[in-house]
Amino acid sequence: MLSGRTAFENDVCPVNDDLLGAMYRASPDGLAALMASVPGDIRAMLALFCYRRNHLHGLGLAIAASCSERDLVEQGGRVGAALHALSREAPPARRLAGSGNRRGITLSTVPLRPLPPMDDDIDDEAGNGEPPLSA
Repeated sequence: MLSGRTAFENDVCPVNDDLLGAMYRASPDGLAALMASVPGDIRAMLALFCYRRNHLHGLGLAIAASCSERDLVEQGGRVGAALHALSREAPPARRLAGSGNRRGITLSTVPLRPLPPMDDDIDDEAGNGEPPLSA
């Protein structure tokens, strides 16, 4: 795990990929248990890291909700303070939108329309496969 502003400035995930994946897939109760194992300053860096990515936006808010304002401000400055405020006013369903509550994929129930037959009758006026010459 990285410490200080290095991870924030270099845009590097402050935890290993396995832990990040487990957090992404965790239920709300499971996420709380995983967050308890991460120190406060690293948790704040992780909240900032996730919040800056669209697909991890909800996870970032959920992690920020478990952080102290002091840790978020130390790691992210004004952005950390704003994230702290957002995490406190967002409804719980929105905060956890990116952590396992993804919408299912729907597939078409209508058969595909048939493709028209390909036109193999290409007029070959020159007879040798080359386009005809203009006079």
